[in-house]
Amino acid sequence: MIEASHVTKSVATSEGELVILNDVSLSVGSGDSLAITGASGSGKSTLLGILAGLDLPTSGSVRLNGQMLTDMDEEGRARVRADNVGFVFQSFQLLPGLSALENVMMPLELHGIGDAEDKAREFLRRVGLGERLRHYPKQLSGGEQQRVAIARAFASQPRVLFADEPTGNLDTATGSRVIDLLFDLNREQGTTLLLVTHEQRLADRCQANMALQAGQVLAAPVSMPAGAVLT
Repeated sequence: MIEASHVTKSVATSEGELVILNDVSLSVGSGDSLAITGASGSGKSTLLGILAGLDLPTSGSVRLNGQMLTDMDEEGRARVRADNVGFVFQSFQLLPGLSALENVMMPLELHGIGDAEDKAREFLRRVGLGERLRHYPKQLSGGEQQRVAIARAFASQPRVLFADEPTGNLDTATGSRVIDLLFDLNREQGTTLLLVTHEQRLADRCQANMALQAGQVLAAPVSMPAGAVLT
């Protein structure tokens, strides 16, 4: 489902070239889950953005669902994301002027899905917010807002879900419930899951772990399922 080969990312600074990622390769099969861990500044979020086609590497290649992202312009990568990808972020990124239902409906409507409201209602019910459809983000707790974000991500039935610190703004108990929900939906829909996290409890739920340090993959033991390979 996702293949990255010898991905390097560097930027020019006043003090010279800064290497953010250095020769990272990975392959994650359909329905598998991979956690990318590491200290702040290790390159985790940069790698996630490149794998999702939000950014391009300085060198190397990325293929998502058989399509070579690194050979495409931004318009082409945007089409691939629209057809294949969902996102869950630490900051929730809900639109404050829309209700929970409308936040989930909006991307479905943009994709031209005719039964957008029915699907949005169903996924909000599945994340335990069936009674909160008309509530606005400011009327919801942090955990409830993240559940709306998860419903929004899964409602479009993406082939791949990218999650960047999805429990970072939540307390331990609420974060645990959100983690359970994330993996329940992952299993139900067979979605490939790639997440960035600093929480070991979340990383341990994934089939494979990859730790980054200063932009490089650490040579450490990694639990690997069939279909996921790191080098």
